[in-house]
Amino acid sequence: MSTDESWLRELTEQSMKKQERFMNNIASRLKRPRQTTTPVQPFRGAPDFWYEMEWDEQERMDKFTSHFQSVGGHVIQVTSYMEAGQFIADKAEELGAKRVIKQGQAELNGLGLEGRLPALDISTWNSEDNVNWKSAAAEADFGIVIADGAAAYTGSILVKSASDKGRSVSLLPTVMFIIIPVERLKTRLGELLAPLDELGREGLPAGVHFISGPSRSSDIENELTIGVHGPGIVYAILMR
Repeated sequence: MSTDESWLRELTEQSMKKQERFMNNIASRLKRPRQTTTPVQPFRGAPDFWYEMEWDEQERMDKFTSHFQSVGGHVIQVTSYMEAGQFIADKAEELGAKRVIKQGQAELNGLGLEGRLPALDISTWNSEDNVNWKSAAAEADFGIVIADGAAAYTGSILVKSASDKGRSVSLLPTVMFIIIPVERLKTRLGELLAPLDELGREGLPAGVHFISGPSRSSDIENELTIGVHGPGIVYAILMR
């Protein structure tokens, strides 16, 4: 056996002895016998009643609104893309927005922003070559995306990435608007995760992101700062 192999084996043995002392000390402090075998787990996953829990549409909307607003997000309800577009246009005038970037989905054309805000620089993700779209998103005042799903129980929004749905659109602008068709609002988070699991590894999208309100960062002294690692203002637009 080489000198290096002997040295590595010796380090491993020393590490294992330290680990044993550490675990034995914890068991002693807790006044419990040391657990040396894998605990028996008679149940795996969520209990049956959790899978059966289902809220009706109004309750899903109410719960989502309560949870999303509790962390600093804003929620409004609309009945069409045109109504959503009017809300965004009003906010652009109120906040003095100059640049807007939106995902490349055809549904967002229904917002009618170009006609409502002709003076604004409105761009669509990945719609032109030779454009640094990350920089465009970083310079945008507003980012507009459509949710791929949302969970009322946690107040979380699911957004997938694709060639026409850049992650930067929801990450880099100062203010974000997320349109949530109400049929995509589910009761439980698992309802959003199960279809992803069924896709298999090869079928997964480029990115899967969960958004639960504006960016919130806290340092070691628990000083809370909004908007450091993402938009500081987030509007969830529930569309019935």
